Amino acid sequence: MNQRIGHNVHVSRHPLIQQKLTRARDRTTPRDEFRQLLAEIAALMVFELTREFETARVPVETPLEPTTGDTLAADITVVPILRAGLGMADGILHLIPQAHVGHLGIYRDEQTLQPVTYFKKLPHDIRNSSVIVVDPMLATGGSASHGLAVIKQAGARRIQFLCLVACPEGIARLAADHPDVPIYTAAIDRCLNDQGYILPGLGDAGDRLYGTGP
Repeated sequence: MNQRIGHNVHVSRHPLIQQKLTRARDRTTPRDEFRQLLAEIAALMVFELTREFETARVPVETPLEPTTGDTLAADITVVPILRAGLGMADGILHLIPQAHVGHLGIYRDEQTLQPVTYFKKLPHDIRNSSVIVVDPMLATGGSASHGLAVIKQAGARRIQFLCLVACPEGIARLAADHPDVPIYTAAIDRCLNDQGYILPGLGDAGDRLYGTGP
């Protein structure tokens, strides 16, 4: 079940997604299982995200006779925001193996507190692609907004943002900066704490994926 919140926010309430998200939130979930959960949730959520994608009719030969079927009409590009977004991209690629993949690395400057792009590698024909930007958490929205701006500057016109957990602050930031970009999430949590982490959230997704936390 997908619930639409406001103009451009879609919350996936499917029982399988919610069960897996609950397990991902658990601080005792081991790293290997956490990685698998992120990939599985992303794969399940991309079903809903791609529901309205255009298809084209193509001929196909079955073992018995010729017929026609459907195929995606446009290219798809998955762009994970490094590093945590990589854990979601793998799940999506299991379902859409023909998708192009871009990579976008962003950090926050300690002096200005502004997001800075430190790595960008995007397909040259991204203008003609449907782009899915992925990051597990939509917290302050600063990195996500900056990433979407970079992708738009590269020529992308059809963009969707996919995350596991969002909060009101991040949603408001994207709604103000990129009202044309739909947000797909599995949960909208309460708020941010003083360190910019989502509450109740699931901790630092990157640290939990790669074992770099305290």
